[in-house]
Amino acid sequence: MFMATKTLTIMEDAYGMLKAAKAEDESFSEALRRVLSPRRAKSLKAYFGILSEEEGQGILDVLKENRKKEIELLKKRPA
Repeated sequence: MFMATKTLTIMEDAYGMLKAAKAEDESFSEALRRVLSPRRAKSLKAYFGILSEEEGQGILDVLKENRKKEIELLKKRPA
């Protein structure tokens, strides 16, 4: 199956960004499809309500506890 191709001219920085986003075994076309896919561009509204109030509070509690532990470790670290 033959697929038509197009030549694009892009700035060096844009090329660098695309190259960095591209997986080693991925073509530039595949990387562009993955990055620009409409499935990727979800609004935050799409995630509203996926956690219960209890699940959300549990996650916040764990994050707060981890933050406290990190701060304590940083205080013990030699300057």
